[in-house]
Amino acid sequence: MRLVIFGPPGSGKGTYASRLAPRLGVPHISTGDILREEVKSGSELGRSISSYVSNGKLVPDEVVNRVMEKRLSQEDCKRGFILDGYPRTLQQALFLDRFSKIDFVINLNVPDEVIVRRLSSRLVCRRCGAIYNRITLPPRVEGVCDKCGGELYQRDDDKPEVVRERIRIYKNEAAPLLEHYRRTGVAIIDFFYEPDESGGDVSPETVVDRIVKALKGSSCCF
Repeated sequence: MRLVIFGPPGSGKGTYASRLAPRLGVPHISTGDILREEVKSGSELGRSISSYVSNGKLVPDEVVNRVMEKRLSQEDCKRGFILDGYPRTLQQALFLDRFSKIDFVINLNVPDEVIVRRLSSRLVCRRCGAIYNRITLPPRVEGVCDKCGGELYQRDDDKPEVVRERIRIYKNEAAPLLEHYRRTGVAIIDFFYEPDESGGDVSPETVVDRIVKALKGSSCCF
């Protein structure tokens, strides 16, 4: 089963994909992780990626495509995969179509204000990088990391006004991709956010259970 998972920043793509992968017996492939691994390897391709990133530039489609083609040609992808963060452009989607058929697109629909709440509540430790959340995972002492005692801070890209801009950019990017997959007959499974009884987020395990059920032919929301 070959899946692509779409959703705005903060929608839970990585969280759900990492739990869904062992349920389906296929690897979860995060573009960000793969690019970082390629840089760490010191390969020619990795050095090319590093040169773009270090200069604050986006990695071009042709470079991302080469990295992903290399990863998807590995043995563990023969039974399928879950793609998280790829494709992000129509050119990437067309390239992917040439060497792999996508069976399903999982499209996470989460209200903007829920995403703003999730991301603007995130805190990161300056010393060890541990991640906290003021609402769902607060530190024992405000502003102090439980693990190392380092200072907790909010990243610039997690500030509400920046989060809203990131959501706007995602919507502009995702629209042509979703249209492409609809036009080419790929099954798109839409999941719509639904809070739990207390008004908060349901557990990731619950969402994954519903995704698995949907993949088996049911329709549902989360």
